[in-house]
Amino acid sequence: MHTAASRAVRASDLTARARIRDAAIACFADEGFDASFRTIAQRAGVSPGLITHHFGSKTALRAECDAEVLRHYQELKTSSLADPSASLLQNLTGPSTAAPLVVYLLRAIHAGGKPAQEFLEHLIDGVREVMRVGVETGVVRPSRDEEARLRYLTYQTMGALLIQFLTSPGATPEEFVTSARDGQRDQILPTLELFTEGFLTTRRMLDDYLLYVGDPPR
Repeated sequence: MHTAASRAVRASDLTARARIRDAAIACFADEGFDASFRTIAQRAGVSPGLITHHFGSKTALRAECDAEVLRHYQELKTSSLADPSASLLQNLTGPSTAAPLVVYLLRAIHAGGKPAQEFLEHLIDGVREVMRVGVETGVVRPSRDEEARLRYLTYQTMGALLIQFLTSPGATPEEFVTSARDGQRDQILPTLELFTEGFLTTRRMLDDYLLYVGDPPR
């Protein structure tokens, strides 16, 4: 019985840790990384002391939040490859269950400095795997330089969202994602045209560039 009780305590402890982490993600998305332990504790339904017990510092708490957000983001991106059209329609019409996730990503990048740089590199690591799966399954065309392409696409996506976020002060994560989704409806057609049909009518500029660099990646 003592063993069973110990296991129950450990399970409860792990549940509390996960609840604190998820509450912290939501608070950081709402308020930024200055959100206090007290605010996080209130959302998680625990005492501030329990946060200190589990994580010790806000730096350690944020590190675990970063890892969870990146894991969840890659999971969502990977699942969308199975049926891109269905994923597109869901994003257009369905409520967002990942609003705090999206805003957390933007706040982590906007915070700047080395933490932002490291977070972005971890984000790119996840995109690299998603892109690899996309190429292997035939959804995405291969590139002469896969690394350069995935970084370009990541910077474009995050940069565009960050502009929208910074010009929407005071919006909650849910309000921001709803506004961003509504604003992007007009961008779906030109984006799909660019990705599917291309932009230039000839490949002359590409050929000139490949001649210029001399020995492009294969």
